[in-house]
Amino acid sequence: MGNTIELAQIKLTEEEISAAMAVLRSGALRQGKVCDEFEKKFAEKVKAKFALTCSSGTAALHLAYMACLQPGDEVIVPAFTFIATASMVTMTGARPVFCDVDPQTWVMDLKDAESRITEKTKAIAPVHLFGNACDVAGVTKLAEKHNLYVIWDAAQAHGTISQGRDIGCLDDFVCYSFYPTKNMFTGEGGMVTTNNPDFAQKVKFLRTHGQTGKYYHTILGLNYRMTDVEAAIGLKQLDRLDDMLAARRRNGKMLSSGIRNIAGLVPQQVTEESDHSFHQFCMLVNPEEFGMDRDELGARLGKKGIATGVHYPRGLNQQPIFEQLYGQVSMPVTESLCDRILALPVHHGLDETACQRVVGEIKRIKA
Repeated sequence: MGNTIELAQIKLTEEEISAAMAVLRSGALRQGKVCDEFEKKFAEKVKAKFALTCSSGTAALHLAYMACLQPGDEVIVPAFTFIATASMVTMTGARPVFCDVDPQTWVMDLKDAESRITEKTKAIAPVHLFGNACDVAGVTKLAEKHNLYVIWDAAQAHGTISQGRDIGCLDDFVCYSFYPTKNMFTGEGGMVTTNNPDFAQKVKFLRTHGQTGKYYHTILGLNYRMTDVEAAIGLKQLDRLDDMLAARRRNGKMLSSGIRNIAGLVPQQVTEESDHSFHQFCMLVNPEEFGMDRDELGARLGKKGIATGVHYPRGLNQQPIFEQLYGQVSMPVTESLCDRILALPVHHGLDETACQRVVGEIKRIKA
């Protein structure tokens, strides 16, 4: 890695490698006792009643949607998020209805979301974007008012806190990803948490071909199981999650403080009464004030050995597949964010010196 500051750190510890090797040597590779232990400890960690492993964060969303939607239903989805939040709605035969996001926190704009609710709306899918919590109280109130299920997309929000609680304990479904760049990872993998025993049972059956007994299938399902190898890594990652989050939060606060007074740069605003988990640290670049656009800034940082990224270059409303399926719709805030957003390194492998270097290079470029 040398003098390069990467955007993400993907590195297994010796303990994690050893745990995975122990499963490989056992020969019990598919979902089994290690997955059971991972589910139990994850549920305890976030204080949910049930946690169910699966093969990916995308699978987690698909399972949650399958458990509560019917073809023709509508789901309110923010336009500024990864495609899986919406594509898995479509895969159930339901329809994602896009809403815009708040211009400062970048999470779901609840006023805009409510304006798009119809008699067909059955659920809402708020995203804790980059680890920044949604307005949990506001979403809950909206869902109760309109009798909607809530599928929380927490793919980027391991350890995010809202109003003193881990967001993993929320009703109805909370969906996690363990993709390699996430706050904790298993390689691939996902988790669904819920406090509803009926939902938990349905997700359990859906992830295993709808099998309710050996070779006895009462509903249609899929093979969305996690392996015990992945779960073994997940258990060790869970043990050090608090330390990794502490580093990310330290780094996020240092970057926020460092760029806040640089004209033309605006970091994501942390939602009130929440603790951001900083899966990503993103900022908006105003070309008129900063003196160059985000692409030029990213290129110049790259020449200095500092990796950057763009999450996301287009909103879901601008994705060709959704324009084809549902027509064109304007999302002004989302489209503005897509033009100006830039991600900086924030991962737990960075120390204070590295964060200071990132801020220092930006100041030198600005000068």
